Amino acid sequence: MKRLLTAAIGTPLILAAVFLLDNWWFFALMVLLMEGAVWEYAQIGRSHAPRAPLRLLLVLVPAVSVGLSVVLLESANPDQQRLLLLGGALLLSVGIGTLLLFCRTPLEQMPAALGVLAFGVLYFALPTTSLQLLQRIDPWVIFLLLAIVWLGDTAAYYVGSRIGRHKMAPVISPKKSWEGAAASFGVAIASAAIWSVCRRGGLDAGLLAAAALTAVAAQIGDLVESMIKRSSGVKDSGNILPGHGGMLDRMDAMLFAAPVLLFTLWIFGVDATPR
Repeated sequence: MKRLLTAAIGTPLILAAVFLLDNWWFFALMVLLMEGAVWEYAQIGRSHAPRAPLRLLLVLVPAVSVGLSVVLLESANPDQQRLLLLGGALLLSVGIGTLLLFCRTPLEQMPAALGVLAFGVLYFALPTTSLQLLQRIDPWVIFLLLAIVWLGDTAAYYVGSRIGRHKMAPVISPKKSWEGAAASFGVAIASAAIWSVCRRGGLDAGLLAAAALTAVAAQIGDLVESMIKRSSGVKDSGNILPGHGGMLDRMDAMLFAAPVLLFTLWIFGVDATPR
């Protein structure tokens, strides 16, 4: 019941933001929501590197997100684009290494700290910027993404709990089954087909292919987040969302699905705006 109530309240609010907010205000909201997931991720990472400055992710993720957005949306100057991209790469290598050095991170915690910080920056910055770009393409594309992720997750949950017999990753996520994964994939493709017919007047093979890869990415994203938690002996990333756990628990699939949808729309040459 808590799970359904949270979804009933949160879903209309998210959809209102997608369709009503200006693109940069929407980006600001995504950064704010992502910061909750970043905090939880940093707390989980502390079990591996308790004396590392992992909370710096709260600054690094928004900074890299803004840089990516400027490069992809606002910058028409190739020199400026190269400068920003190189600056981001330097931040992930020289910057993080320097921060850990000056914060006197214990030697035995250095590999874990480097991994948590370097992976964490892109783990959260890429989907933040991707969501902004998808909204700028067409807010209805975000609607499609939410349908793929949320309806797929719901299908996997109910089908897996009822007829799931073959475990997908028993060590990482014991409740996930191949039957649930198949249901999730099927619902995602059906959602994309309905979206394509309603928004584009017919089926688009490129769009269906993008949806298929996005559905797979969403399930992998869910498993990766479970893997991160399991490695630290954590069941839920937090308890801010009744019935869903923490912000990271709610966003896990989206963190992989949003960048994959944006990338596949580009590589398949799909014009996602309505005809």
